[in-house]
Amino acid sequence: MAGPLPIADPAPSDGLLPASAVTDAADRAFGVYVHVPFCRVRCGYCDFNTYTAGELRGVTQAGYPDQAIEEIRLARRVLAASAAPERTAQTVFFGGGTPTLLPAADLVRMLAAIRDEFGLDDGAEVTTEANPDSVGPDGLRRLAEGGFTRVSFGMQSAVPEVLAALDRTHDPARVPLVVGWARDAGLDVSLDLIYGTPGESLADWRTSLEAVVAERPDHVSAYALIVEDGTKLARRIRRGELAPIDDDLAADMYELADDLLGAAGYEWYEVSNWATDATNRSRHNLGYWRGDDWWGVGPGAHSHVGGIRWWNAKHPAAYAERIAAGVSPAVGRETLDAATRETERVLLLARIREGIEVASLHAGGRHAVAGLIADGLVDAKNALAGRVTLTRRGRLLADAVVRRLLYTVVE
Repeated sequence: MAGPLPIADPAPSDGLLPASAVTDAADRAFGVYVHVPFCRVRCGYCDFNTYTAGELRGVTQAGYPDQAIEEIRLARRVLAASAAPERTAQTVFFGGGTPTLLPAADLVRMLAAIRDEFGLDDGAEVTTEANPDSVGPDGLRRLAEGGFTRVSFGMQSAVPEVLAALDRTHDPARVPLVVGWARDAGLDVSLDLIYGTPGESLADWRTSLEAVVAERPDHVSAYALIVEDGTKLARRIRRGELAPIDDDLAADMYELADDLLGAAGYEWYEVSNWATDATNRSRHNLGYWRGDDWWGVGPGAHSHVGGIRWWNAKHPAAYAERIAAGVSPAVGRETLDAATRETERVLLLARIREGIEVASLHAGGRHAVAGLIADGLVDAKNALAGRVTLTRRGRLLADAVVRRLLYTVVE
């Protein structure tokens, strides 16, 4: 089960935003995230806000699309009443959970509501996550016909034993099938991997990477497994049923991913993400990393507009109650102060290929750059040209780089 939401100020029942949130909003990109919080089974490593059928407490998956559509309509009213400029959605992302547990027609209906309320940019990126065992050719074709442009499959591994350790239920042999069906439907494809699973060897990881390269997806994500407190995986490790995460092996796995994906023509653009070219980068996720605006729809979804962050009631039943009452489903809100916004700016921009302008750092951060170059963490040529960008060693130690950029004190 997911952990508690942050403690902050109560969110107003009407959802209205302060004037500061919409200042200069016309200069920022706008996206929509739709959280679909349903899964057939809960994976042992997952602490996302997701629910199986037996955990829904009187609400149903079938009722959710209409609730989400009501929030989309509310979002349009709130932004207009808050004097936000009209902006079309440049990106839409359906995440979860497993969005494709819902019928394709329902996903298309929710997307149509976003189009009706906000409009979609020409060439908007519209993505849904999917498990390999949650889609078929007809459903993927229906999504493409309804305006989806991209599907992100949770492949995680090509090795059955690794999938079993993660409690993933799909057969790895199904991945080539679903990739082919998505291609036939005209959808771009991302494959998502996890590395560092207890018991996974470097040879296992190579098998997964080679399987990905063989499918030639447009985009690849590879995330190091994080053992979250309260998960089944954490309990199994604590009981000694599984070995703890080996950080040195995980680093070797990252370097192998970068080697194999680079040799296959993929370019890293964020620490955990690679694409065949700049046009295939996840524009929605880039919006998060660049601090743009987005409205998060659904139970537990987070939103951000102009330095105001808020989040919805977590449980689908609590969310449904608020929607039925005609009030904002948001239950908490915080106003990011200047120091927090700067910390997040550096933390996120440091992770992407373009990096951070040296001149935008405070004096201590600028002073730290020379040492980061000397330690092989920052690219010297780019730094001399005015941008802090990570070397591969720097990507492995990105958090340490950020700490030095933020907290170095000039004597």
